[in-house]
Amino acid sequence: MTGLRERKKQRTRDALIVAAHELFVTQGYEDTTVDQIAEAVDVSQRTFFRYFANKEEVALFVQDMVGQLYYEAVCARPAGESPLDCLRNTLDDAWDDVGEAVEEITPLDLHLKMCQVIETTPALLAAHLRHSLLMEEKLVQEIARRAGVDAEKDPRPRVLVAAFSGVMRTAARQWSMRNDSSLQLARQVTGDYVAQLGPALTADWGQQG
Repeated sequence: MTGLRERKKQRTRDALIVAAHELFVTQGYEDTTVDQIAEAVDVSQRTFFRYFANKEEVALFVQDMVGQLYYEAVCARPAGESPLDCLRNTLDDAWDDVGEAVEEITPLDLHLKMCQVIETTPALLAAHLRHSLLMEEKLVQEIARRAGVDAEKDPRPRVLVAAFSGVMRTAARQWSMRNDSSLQLARQVTGDYVAQLGPALTADWGQQG
């Protein structure tokens, strides 16, 4: 059971995340200062730096958490699934749990608006892509382990993870930039895009309809 001290620290951390994201959404990432974030929570700048190294870290905290939860869910998948099915099934089965984990920290509508801020802020988008590449390498190693291959000799785990991650980023860009963005829309668009991954790689691209 989490102790009182730890719960208090988590509440302060979460309050800083929410305050920062609200400021980033309303006035922009570049125009928001650490002092403003700390002031919004009525704590000192020193307290802010006990939890986060800089603005970038607080801006991407929830995104990084989502990536880590997805990776952990991949690692927990039953043996015997094909690599692509593992990635797709994890996405479908873990979606609600990840949504609940996000909502424990920040309102979902604020999280979705923050996704748009990341997509439209060059510095944040670049940082997010750097973080994503690190997570992708962890997924590569896990997929290789599950498939019983050496990722340094067999390119398939990296090709698969790169393709899957690219589809996920494309889907996120599509739903996050819409004015009617919602968790339901995010799930629908992501599912539709991921469903096209296999056909796009293997099927005949003849005229449809």
